[in-house]
Amino acid sequence: MAVMPHRPIRVLVAKPGLDGHDRGARIVARALRDAGMEVIYTGLRQTPEQIANAARDEDVDAIGVSILSGAHNTLVPRICALLREHGMDEVLVVVGGIIPLEDVPLLKKAGVTEIFQPGSSTQDIINFIRNHVHRAEPVA
Repeated sequence: MAVMPHRPIRVLVAKPGLDGHDRGARIVARALRDAGMEVIYTGLRQTPEQIANAARDEDVDAIGVSILSGAHNTLVPRICALLREHGMDEVLVVVGGIIPLEDVPLLKKAGVTEIFQPGSSTQDIINFIRNHVHRAEPVA
């Protein structure tokens, strides 16, 4: 029996809260798509509940949260908690935006795997996701 190849990595790109600036999120989404990943973009002003539900419904491997509003210490831990409630502990959560260094430990304790500050290369984000998404073995 032939081994079936993995499906592409599925990434949800999310903009929580009242932050209306999505240029960076769109650039990252396009780069992920061009790297062969399936990308679902939630659009602006999503609640943590909408993001977690979309991640569950779309069966994603990773979530990229783009946040510039300063509400990261409230919104991102809530997203991570909702993922755990949905039994989605294996979903990789990465955050991009302006995150003060003193806030990084709190976000990582909440469940964020990595934080990408402004100026991070899209290739670094792609490589990180490829190297850290936990995938089941191909079906034989």
